[in-house]
Order: sequence, then structure tokens, then C-alpha cells
Amino acid sequence: MAARSIVTLEDQRVTFVELFFDLVFVFAVTQLSHSLVHHLSLEGLAQTTLLMMAVWWVWIDTSWCTNWLDPERTPVRLLLFALMLGGLVLSSSIPQAFSTRRQAFAFAYASIQVSRCLFMLWALRRTSPGNFRNFQRITVWRALASAIWIAGAFADGGTRLMVWTVALLLETAAPAIGFWVPGLGRSTTEDWDVEGGHMAERCGLFVIIALGESVLVTGTKFAGLAWTPTTIAAFVVAFVASVAMWWIYFNVGAERASRRIAASSDPGRIARLSYTYLHLPLVAGIIVAAAGDDLTLSHPTDAVDAKTAAVLLGAPALYLLGNLLFKRLTANSPALSHMVGLGLLALIAPLAGFMNTLTFSAAATLVLVVVAVWETLSFGTPPPSHAE
Repeated sequence: MAARSIVTLEDQRVTFVELFFDLVFVFAVTQLSHSLVHHLSLEGLAQTTLLMMAVWWVWIDTSWCTNWLDPERTPVRLLLFALMLGGLVLSSSIPQAFSTRRQAFAFAYASIQVSRCLFMLWALRRTSPGNFRNFQRITVWRALASAIWIAGAFADGGTRLMVWTVALLLETAAPAIGFWVPGLGRSTTEDWDVEGGHMAERCGLFVIIALGESVLVTGTKFAGLAWTPTTIAAFVVAFVASVAMWWIYFNVGAERASRRIAASSDPGRIARLSYTYLHLPLVAGIIVAAAGDDLTLSHPTDAVDAKTAAVLLGAPALYLLGNLLFKRLTANSPALSHMVGLGLLALIAPLAGFMNTLTFSAAATLVLVVVAVWETLSFGTPPPSHAE
């Protein structure tokens, strides 16, 4: 019997090796949220945002590749293990990515992005000429961006953020313009075969990973505190916020997106927009929420300053905005509950100066609960996907 190709376009569920690969990003998300807490300034926010987007590109690019590859084949597994090693170095470097470990971060990032592309060229060269040409273009863009990442690692501290921002802008713009390369043309979404259920499940699992960081922060922080009525209340508020965020994403949106992609005449376009781009603010909101949980548990009775208010309001705002855009792309109308939720967050913003951290966090959490309840009453709880 002939050996099965490592390339697959068949319907597939997420495999155990993909879940194993995702463990690296549990650590990465933890590092990002802790970095934000410890560098709560405009510069710290800019640095954390850049690092978060770099982590996202490593993960989403790999998820696109496993959409086209068979992760059960040994060469693909070995690739994922190698990327895991690079991902661990990348994640370990995050706290000092702009200082002592800048070169480790840049070289780890570049090696992941370029080696994955080279593997795809090898895997696709005989089985998928169209996608092979697609990855020729992708390799050019990723190699160019990687060179800029490495150059930024050797730049002085004042320009490093600017250089790495340029690299990240290249990474972000490339899919939107079809990875256009002189002489090679541009890729089109019609050429991007995508298995909607697999991509939906992969991104849903990343949301779970990010939410798991909120739960981890809540539990770890609470375990080390005296269990007073105030800290117990802060613990409950943080937990309810995590549940509400889970409900808002998974009750309706995740499964509906999978069905819409499967039925689309251009699934690559929807998958590119909804998963590659629109999940970014959504995931960012969860990471910022983990930082907010840390602040609430650490200083529940402190007056709310501008930085704390920005974190406690920014987290649900980013999360609701990401969900609003994501669901709008896969539904026939915008989610009114999410727009009302964003309006409510704007209304409570001026009240920050009159509340302590716990009360303000509870108010922001209440908005998430209102959105979750509203959407459930509007759409109900859908049946499990296997029952369809």
C-alpha cells in the first residue's frame, strides 16, 4: 500500500499533536499578561502589543499550515516539535524581549517563520502546484520580515520598537495583499483551500488557551492571598468575567462561523478575515483581562487610577469589539447586544474616579454578563455540532 501523503485537504478534527503544540502558547499568553502588569505604561502597552501580535502570527501561520498538512504523519509531527522548541525560546524571551533577550526573541521568531515556510515548499512541491506557488510568495514575505526582526535585535533601544513595528506591519499586510511578489504575482483566496471546521476548532482552542490564562491568574493569585470577604469577592468577579467571555464566544459565534465557512463559495476569504485578523482584538482582550484580574486581586480596595481603568475597561471593550466584527462577518446582521455592551462600557468610564478597583471591575464584568444573557435570550443555546 502506498504511503499516505503528508498533504491533506480532507475534513479533519484537531489532532493530539496540535493540542500538544498549543501548550507552548499557554506559556506565551502567561508571559504576555504578566509583562503587561509589570510594565503598565504606554511604552509597556506598545511593547506587549507588538509581542502579542508576533506570538499570534507564529500560531495562526502554523494553524493554516496544519490545515493543509496531515499532522498524523511523522514529518509533520517533527516539524511541530521543532516549532515548539522555537516557541519555548520565544516565550521565555518575552519578559526581556526588548532588553537582554532581544536577540534570542528575534532569532527564535525568524527561525520559526522561515523554517515552516521551507517545510511547506518541500511538502507541496509535487502534490499542490497552486499552493506551492502560494508558499513561494509567503516565503519571500516572511524572510524579508524575519531579516528586519533580526536587524531590530541589533538596533539600539530607542529604535528597536520602530524597526520591529515595521517588520510586524509587513507580516500583517502580507495576507491582505495576497503576498504579492514581482514575477510571482499574488495569491487569491480562491486558491486557499480551507477546511472550515478545522480552522474554527483551532481558533476556538486558542481562545480557550487565552481564557485559561485568566483562570490561572485568578487561581494562583487567590491562593496566595488571605481569604477575606474582599479578596473572595474579587476572586468571584474574575471568575464570572471568564465565564461570561467564554459564553459570548462559544454559545453562538464559534459554531456558526464554522458552518458559514463550510457553505461559502470563497472559504479562504472568510477564514482569512475572521480567523487571521478578527481574532486579534478578541484574543488581546482576554490577555488584557488576565492583567486586569491580577490588578483587581492585588489591589481590590485601591482607588481606580487611569492605568487601571484603561485595563479594566479596555479588556471587555477589545473582547466585545473582536466578537462583534467576527460575528458580523459570519452572520446576516451585527450583534446588537455587543454594540450595547460597548455603549455601556463607555457610560461607566466616567465613574472610575468614584469607585475602587473591585467595584469598577465588577461593573465591567456586569456588562459582559448582560451581553451574554442578551445573546442567549435572543438565540438560545444551539445544539452540539455533532447533533446537526
